[in-house]
Amino acid sequence: MFQNEKAVVRELYDDMRGSDGAGIADVLADHTTPDWHWRGMHPFYERHGSSDVAAAFWAPLLRSLTRLQRREDIFFAGQNTVGGGVWVVSMGHLMGLFDRTWLGIVPTHKMAFLRYCEFNRVVDGKIAETMLHVDIPHLMTQAGQNPFPPQTAGYMVQSGPMTHGGLLHAAQPAETGEATLAAINAMISDVGTWKNDLPLEQELAQTWHDDMIWWGPAGVGATYTIERYAKQHSAPFRAAFYDRGTTGHVARVTEGHYGAFFGWPNFTAKHCGGFMGMARNEQDCEFRVIDVYRREGDKLAENWVFIDMLYWLIQQGDDVLARMATIAGTDYTPPS
Repeated sequence: MFQNEKAVVRELYDDMRGSDGAGIADVLADHTTPDWHWRGMHPFYERHGSSDVAAAFWAPLLRSLTRLQRREDIFFAGQNTVGGGVWVVSMGHLMGLFDRTWLGIVPTHKMAFLRYCEFNRVVDGKIAETMLHVDIPHLMTQAGQNPFPPQTAGYMVQSGPMTHGGLLHAAQPAETGEATLAAINAMISDVGTWKNDLPLEQELAQTWHDDMIWWGPAGVGATYTIERYAKQHSAPFRAAFYDRGTTGHVARVTEGHYGAFFGWPNFTAKHCGGFMGMARNEQDCEFRVIDVYRREGDKLAENWVFIDMLYWLIQQGDDVLARMATIAGTDYTPPS
C-alpha cells in the first residue's frame, strides 16, 4: 500500500531540512538513483543526476530562501494508472526568508511562500524520477515584481484542503482511491477536449461540486464555485485557444480522497490572442500542468493547479525572467 515508497520520500525531506545549500548534492545522492531523471519548470527543464539538480535548482534556492521550511498540505502515493511505477505526491509551500536574489528576483528580507508540487517515482528504495513545479511568478508577486496583467481570479497564499486531511502518512483503503480515480477520469472525459455539447456550467456540474474551489497559478488566481470558476477562468481560457491537442499524462495517481496527474506536456493548443495579454500565435504551444484533487462523495471538491506560465510565455516570445531582471536592474543568468 505504498508505505515503503512514502518512507523513502519522507526520509529525503527530513535530510534536506536545515540545509543552506552546502552539501545538498550529497543529500540528494543518498536518496536518488545515479541516473535520476528530474523535470522542472522554466528555466530548469530536464536534469539528470544529483549534482546537476543541486547545482541548477536546490543550492541556489536554498542560498536565497534561507531557513527553508517545507509546509506540506498534501502527501500521498499511488500506482501510476497511465504508465509504470509508484509515485509519491507532495504539495504545499516552501517558506523561508527571501534574503538573496534568485532568478533575478529582488529579495524582500521577509517571509516568502513558494508554492510547490512534487511527484517522485520510487524504485527499490531510491527516487528514480521526479517532477517538481514551483510557482515562480507567485514569489515574484510577493516581492512586488508582478510580471503579469491583472488576473481574472483572486491572488493569495493558497490554503490546503478544507478538511485538513491531506497528509496520508497511513495506508488508505484501495476502494477509496479507486473511487477518486473514477471521479478524475470522468472529469477528464468531460472537459479534456472542450467539445462537450452542454453549456459550460452544466458540463462542470457533472463532475464538480457547486462549491468547488479551483486554486490556480499566479497570473490566473483562485476561484470559488462553479459559476465563478466558469466566468473567471474556464470560459476565458477556452475562448483564448483552439486546436487543442489530446490530453497526455506521464503519471496519474490516486490514494484515499486525493489524486493528481502531470504531463510533459499535458496538451498543446494554438492561441487566439488575449491570454496573459499576449497576441495571437498560430503555433502549437505546450502546456505543462500539474493538477491535484480532493474528492468528496462522487464529485471533485478542490483542485490545486500548477501551470508553467513562464514556459508558455517564452513560447510566445516573452522571456519574463529576463524582462523583469532588466526592469529591476538585477542579474539573471539561466541555469546552464
